[in-house]
Amino acid sequence: MQIINIQKIGGNVINALRDLKGCYSLFCYFIRNLLVLRIAPIRSVLYRQIYFTGIEALSKIAIIGTLIGIVIITQVANIVGLNAVLTGRILIWTVVRELGPLFAAIIVIARSGTAIASELGSMKVNREVDSLRIMGIDPIDYLIVPRIVGITVSVFILTFYFQIMAIAGGLAFTSVFIDIPFFQHLKGIFSALSLFEVVVSLLKSLVFGLLISTVSCHQGFTVQSSITEIPQAATRAVMQSLFLVFIFDGMITVISFT
Repeated sequence: MQIINIQKIGGNVINALRDLKGCYSLFCYFIRNLLVLRIAPIRSVLYRQIYFTGIEALSKIAIIGTLIGIVIITQVANIVGLNAVLTGRILIWTVVRELGPLFAAIIVIARSGTAIASELGSMKVNREVDSLRIMGIDPIDYLIVPRIVGITVSVFILTFYFQIMAIAGGLAFTSVFIDIPFFQHLKGIFSALSLFEVVVSLLKSLVFGLLISTVSCHQGFTVQSSITEIPQAATRAVMQSLFLVFIFDGMITVISFT
């Protein structure tokens, strides 16, 4: 039994290292070939990816962000009362530093990470990738580079949008129903907000977008010939993306605020 467990653990470690190496190689290729976005058909893939990943998620981000803002503001008001400065600081600590980048990343993983891994895996199974090679089109340039850029840009935009909805939407709702002064608390938030915190938050969103897109594309391209590999690749894309997002979130937070 112990030998079997050791073999299983060793196999999992080897697979994890193989995936990390594959993601790193794919990311390096992406950096070296960014200029392929000058080609019109590749730009069209980029625009479609931004639409499906970013624009179509705006309504969900707005609802979730507003609800999160309402919950946080209501709880803070119940604990400390109508203290605009303290409320602003807590909102900055929770929404801008952590929840904005994390929630945007999680929503993109759930909506687009699985979709990209499944789509690319299906294209591998159906030999569409081979057809691109036969036509002289590099499948990585055409399929992966614009998707990585599109997802990264989308996570960046959705993070900023989530923060606006959580703060402004939450304050607007609570000012109407709980009689919390809107402009007083909004002024307290801006007094507590610093450029450094905004930069760190947006840096997280860029890192998360690169992680999600690279992992999802890599897992989609690991599918070989069986359709049963597609859901497995989608599951691995979600789990690995979440794992890396939380690891890098902790690293960036510790480096930036300690």
